[in-house]
Amino acid sequence: MSQGEGRADTAAIHRTIEAVWRIESAKIIATVARMVRDVGLAEELAQDALVSALEQWSKSGMPDNPAAWLTAVAKRRALDRLRHLQLAEHKSGEIGRELDARHEMAQDDFAEAVDTALDDDIGDDLLRLVFTACHPVLSTEARVALTLRLMGGLTTDEIARAFLVPEATVAQRIVRAKRTLAEARVPFEVPRRHELEARLASVLEVLYLIFNEGYSATAGDDWMRPALCDEAMRLGRIVAELVPGESEVHGLVALMEIQASRTAARAGASGEPVLLLEQNRARWDQMLIRRGLAALARAESLG
Repeated sequence: MSQGEGRADTAAIHRTIEAVWRIESAKIIATVARMVRDVGLAEELAQDALVSALEQWSKSGMPDNPAAWLTAVAKRRALDRLRHLQLAEHKSGEIGRELDARHEMAQDDFAEAVDTALDDDIGDDLLRLVFTACHPVLSTEARVALTLRLMGGLTTDEIARAFLVPEATVAQRIVRAKRTLAEARVPFEVPRRHELEARLASVLEVLYLIFNEGYSATAGDDWMRPALCDEAMRLGRIVAELVPGESEVHGLVALMEIQASRTAARAGASGEPVLLLEQNRARWDQMLIRRGLAALARAESLG
């Protein structure tokens, strides 16, 4: 294989890794966060697994199940971290036995670990991650940045460009958010029933803020940023499937889908705004309209 072909293969692997990370990072971080009970540490361990993938896959090629490979590596690193904490802090015998049991699981054959890495029900873990990233203890800006980072898999630079703010500003928001969650000892869990409504409202507020910034930008020359709308809708659909019995979630998804269906018709050839009554309805996205109406019917059926 020539040097040029080798570079092309490496570039292809890197693109694949980036695609897998964008799709699967939230699940990997959520799985690890359940183990270490710290979203900041969980992201760090997941990123370590990503670095390992970049190093190893360029040499050995892509595994059959890249997402499971990344999850297995991240989980093993989490177990190693827990073992080190046990040794350093001399925890009680009960905790020690629990960690020893986890360590025995980590010693299993790696291929088997990869096969089973994604077998766990990820739904509860993802839901915990959503509620943690959108916790009311954080400022609105911090909740938005952390949600896009953990749930959306966006880089700090991508978030900064989406909101037209300096990258350093976004980085500081994310760092402070993680520190605040750790200092406040926010539990990595789904809120109990009596506080679920208020906490869910915080999640929906974040999703709608992301969508609204994309639908009607508050800064910059472009008055729409469709990529943010798409991300908000994607996250909204995830939350709707995680809490299918909450009508408010389906209502928000319906609102976003139906509004977004008009995106292509909202601007003229030179970028000028086109009012609703003057829009070419043939340019409305019929699939988004159908999805929005289906979400609305689902919300109405729940009352």
